[in-house]
Amino acid sequence: MIDMAYAMGPQTGQAGGDGIQSLVQFLPIILIFVVFYFLLIRPQQKKAKDHKAILDNLKKGDNVITQGGMYGKIAAIQDQTIVLEIADKVRVRVARPYIAGLASTPPPPMEPGA
Repeated sequence: MIDMAYAMGPQTGQAGGDGIQSLVQFLPIILIFVVFYFLLIRPQQKKAKDHKAILDNLKKGDNVITQGGMYGKIAAIQDQTIVLEIADKVRVRVARPYIAGLASTPPPPMEPGA
């Protein structure tokens, strides 16, 4: 019985086989990271870069929409805040990062009593 245990020991003469085998074991983990990068991380970085470009190019008179869904026209731009005119003689200050983007057209005026 002891002779059989020695006979089943590691075989010699397979130099380099361990390196390939360990690479094959880590290959699924590496593939998961690659998929996460291309499906989650990269699009999120691109979206953040585009949003920053929009915020950097804002100017007085642009029609914008906030992240809360409020439409307005930029009346003034300060360092970290933007003054939006949301109705005649109604102005609100909004922090610059909370501007979601440019509004393609200004929203239609609200009907009285609505």
